[in-house]
Amino acid sequence: MKIKTRLATAFLAITVLPMLLIFLVFWGLRSYQMDAFRKTYGLTEQVDLLSGNSVQVFNRLTRKSQEEIRKALQSNPDQFADKEFLDFVNLELKGKYAYLIVRKGEDIFYSGMENGDSNLYSRLPSYGEFDSSFESGIYLDGETQHLIKQEDFEFSDGTKGSAFIVSGFSDIIPEVKSMVWEMVFAGIMILLLVGVALTGWVYKALYQPLSQLQKATHEIKNGNLDFTLDADYDDEIGQLCQDFEEMRIRLKESTEEKVQYDKESKELISNISHDLKTPITAIKGYVEGILDGVASSPEKLDKYIRTIYSKANDMDRLIDELTFYSKIDTNKIPYTFSKINVASYFKDCVEEVGLDLDANNIELGYFNYVDEDVVVIADAEQMKRVINNIISNSVKYLDKKKGLLNIRIKDVGDFIQVEIEDNGRGIAAKDLPNIFDRFYRTDSSRNSSKGGSGIGLSIVRKIIEDHGGKIWATSKEGIGTEIHFVLRKYQEVIYEEENTNH
Repeated sequence: MKIKTRLATAFLAITVLPMLLIFLVFWGLRSYQMDAFRKTYGLTEQVDLLSGNSVQVFNRLTRKSQEEIRKALQSNPDQFADKEFLDFVNLELKGKYAYLIVRKGEDIFYSGMENGDSNLYSRLPSYGEFDSSFESGIYLDGETQHLIKQEDFEFSDGTKGSAFIVSGFSDIIPEVKSMVWEMVFAGIMILLLVGVALTGWVYKALYQPLSQLQKATHEIKNGNLDFTLDADYDDEIGQLCQDFEEMRIRLKESTEEKVQYDKESKELISNISHDLKTPITAIKGYVEGILDGVASSPEKLDKYIRTIYSKANDMDRLIDELTFYSKIDTNKIPYTFSKINVASYFKDCVEEVGLDLDANNIELGYFNYVDEDVVVIADAEQMKRVINNIISNSVKYLDKKKGLLNIRIKDVGDFIQVEIEDNGRGIAAKDLPNIFDRFYRTDSSRNSSKGGSGIGLSIVRKIIEDHGGKIWATSKEGIGTEIHFVLRKYQEVIYEEENTNH
């Protein structure tokens, strides 16, 4: 669930749910208390304790007592001159939050209230002023509010008397008090429980992923990238954790690439240094021979100078390879693409490398199977680098007395395929897929004792791929290796316009 949705849900729940629960609890408590109140006081009808109509509550509480007093007055009014009887009646009224007052003539004969209220006595209605057949009562307002029920009668001696049932509103019914407190307590508990539950729900949704994220950042701070941030949460923080995990993976890959790059750079420097040291040592030796007069004849001097020139060329080639390597890493290889006729271009290349191969007792075979008009789009200089690198790599690992190198140009549909085959020692099947990787060496075919920067074939692959081509190798140990690469033919698209007259 999204955090926005979760917060909206929590807001609705924390406002609507408590109100609904409080309403249900209040309604249940109210119904329970009213039913208990009705049973406790023997009422035949329900009384709404929270209605605010205290007159109705007290009226119904004392209705039965009023009927009993009326019957007693009708049967024997002189009982109300007996204080013991009056105490008994008053005791019953106290259980209903009321008390009894009896007036004989103009004087108060009996008051069930311990400390009589003279102000109340003076305000009591006169004999015959209130219709005693009316079952409710009269409401007296003042400093204290009272409900007065009056029953007029005559004693046996003819004296007029009145019996009053007085209910004081200041006496809050315990049931009402209890119900109010119960409702307040229930409301507070509902708010607390809902608040705690929703807070825990939101906290859990935020804390767990944030805790994992914090742990992950701590691991990265300590340089540890070998961990997995497994946070499968369907919200914004979950997405943040997923992005963080992707960042960790990329950072780890970048770190590993940097470590590998540093390793390769050190290896390249080591290889180049080793390969530069060999021709430099040779040049110094031949120069010293010339200076010391060892090359006494013109023929020997010419041989020394040619050897120095050859070694200088080797150094130039190594430096050029190193420069080109730096351009590969920055993707700044300078290409100059143009249309190249396949037949004539590769013929020139073969003639150029043929002289060097003859000098090394290597037989060169050239076979062209493409038409004279086949054209490709390529960089002539970089393609020459491809041919030279492949051939020099093959020559380096030729182990036969009579070396053999065949170059074949084939037509394969929309592509031309170049095959350069040698009769060297070959490459093991397990090593074959990796020979175009930088600095990759094998025990059988690319031993480091042969020298070289170790990046020649990786440069070849980069150039071929930048031309939109593909390169691969096949080999058999002890028989030889064959390098294949393809380049797409250049085909002019001819648009024909047909005019149709309607």
